[in-house]
Amino acid sequence: MNAEWSTFLARVGAVLAPNQVASFGRPDRELQQALTDDICCDLSHQGVMAARGPDSETFLQGQFTCDVRRVTAEHSLIGAYCTPKGRALACCRIFLHDQIHYLELPRSLLEPTLTRLRKYVMRAKTVLEDASDTMGRMGIAGPQTARLLNHHGLIVDETMAPDAVQQTNHLTLIRLPGPIPRFEIHGPAQQLAEVWQALSTSVAPVGAEAWRLLDILAGMPVVYPETVEAFVPQMLNLESLDGISFQKGCYTGQEIVARAHYLGKLKRGMVLARVDSPTPPHPGDSLFSSPAGSNQNAGQLVDAARHPNGGYAVLAVVLLEIANEGVLHLGDASGPPLRLEPLPYSVATTR
Repeated sequence: MNAEWSTFLARVGAVLAPNQVASFGRPDRELQQALTDDICCDLSHQGVMAARGPDSETFLQGQFTCDVRRVTAEHSLIGAYCTPKGRALACCRIFLHDQIHYLELPRSLLEPTLTRLRKYVMRAKTVLEDASDTMGRMGIAGPQTARLLNHHGLIVDETMAPDAVQQTNHLTLIRLPGPIPRFEIHGPAQQLAEVWQALSTSVAPVGAEAWRLLDILAGMPVVYPETVEAFVPQMLNLESLDGISFQKGCYTGQEIVARAHYLGKLKRGMVLARVDSPTPPHPGDSLFSSPAGSNQNAGQLVDAARHPNGGYAVLAVVLLEIANEGVLHLGDASGPPLRLEPLPYSVATTR
């Protein structure tokens, strides 16, 4: 975590954990506020990679599923980095800040992703580096968020579309998809601290779990170390989130990803659900269903977070036939059942 930024957060009451804010002293209430109030959140639990140099766009274009040429000062994209077999190694949001490409992904995956990408730079004029601690980042969410940001001169258009970007005073502001208006702000710690203080009388500070809950409810895919190579990008609904281009040309894993798109119906896809579990579920946990057979894996958790109304909100990649007709259980065929909920976006028709 950026030292200047962490000092500021501690001063305003953050309970700091390694590379993240655990809470602001009331974790249960913060989860509820994330669903109903205007909130702000430190995003240091996300790592950030920088790609600098004149060949950065071309290099990233050959590595990610999205069309990196469409990433501009006004537009960001989410995309997957895959193996040659089309299995997702990471899922990143790519954006420009001060004319440099940045890739945002979980801290726990940053170093292995950076190490692997560097192997393929070869003669490309691009330098890849961990930029997680060189600048700060925060999230703002809630029903009045756009109005508040507009009031403080941070955005001009309160109706910014999802994935849209605005550059203001060395800050990069990104509108995130989801049913609750949400924005990320990236930039120097001093400017971020000024934004935080300006909004402090109107928003409630929350910890990282509250933001993770909002990501899950927005149906935003993520890959963690536990799920590396577990999914092809379409299973994570990336086709529905503009995270896969089928016209951009070659990239690592492109042949497999294209085949899944053009040849037949996808058997597995990502769903949103709730589960009442006596122990916390984790990414990578297995799902089972009686119709599939007690020993047949019917799915795998993508992400999980506590829900203020009880139990856990989860994203899971599941056998769609079983999800539509049967009951999914966590852990084994007699484990806690999942209750499916509608995603906040329509799913690609390739299913």
